[in-house]
Amino acid sequence: MTEATIQRIAVVTGASRGIGEATARALAADGHHVVMLARSVPAMEAIAQQIASNGGQAEALEADITDHAGLAATIEGIAQKHGRLDILVNNAGITRDNLMLRMSDEEFDQVIHANLRSVFITCRAALRPMMRGKWGRIINVGSVAGVAGNAGQANYAAAKAGLAGMTKSLAKEMAAKNITANLVAPGFVETSMTEKLPDTIKELARKATPLGRFGQPEEIAAAIAFLAGERAGFITGQVLAVDGGMTMA
Repeated sequence: MTEATIQRIAVVTGASRGIGEATARALAADGHHVVMLARSVPAMEAIAQQIASNGGQAEALEADITDHAGLAATIEGIAQKHGRLDILVNNAGITRDNLMLRMSDEEFDQVIHANLRSVFITCRAALRPMMRGKWGRIINVGSVAGVAGNAGQANYAAAKAGLAGMTKSLAKEMAAKNITANLVAPGFVETSMTEKLPDTIKELARKATPLGRFGQPEEIAAAIAFLAGERAGFITGQVLAVDGGMTMA
């Protein structure tokens, strides 16, 4: 079996819905064995069954990104079970939106803990098996909020901006080991999170997007799947905005 045909083991966090679900499906369609992580196991099991019916391979494991010790143990367990870990997609995250004057210490800390520190935990746990395999792809899911900021999301924007810096640092540390690290920064995407936004905010978001619409989870997943593949081997330390042109220079 050549390197190009090796079945990679891919881990996707927040895989029970939205971008995470679409990413799990895309990676499975590319021939990878996908391990889906989230708190909602029944939802992931249904997705795994659909992937299997289409000829792919996927499994569901319960994981909570706020339980960092458990999260690290889960990543290490996956590598031990499969004898390798090749692709890590950090997609899971939370929001605790509020204007800064009203934002509590707890709201700020919860988002940093869940959206930034958890990624540090998963990346650190995944590095040793990737180094043993002499190959790795780490794709972190950021946000345009981390690039341009967003009113009412100082905590979320700070976490996502920090994620960009962490990704670039990781890319420099791991380049000699044939491990790449990149960040995909989605704009407004049609997910359960954006469904809750008021119609006035949705309309403002569409007007701020040159393409004039929200993205689809599958469009974000396509970018992630490309960065996870063999053809993206010369791309590392990059922030790829998949945002309909919202943050173009």
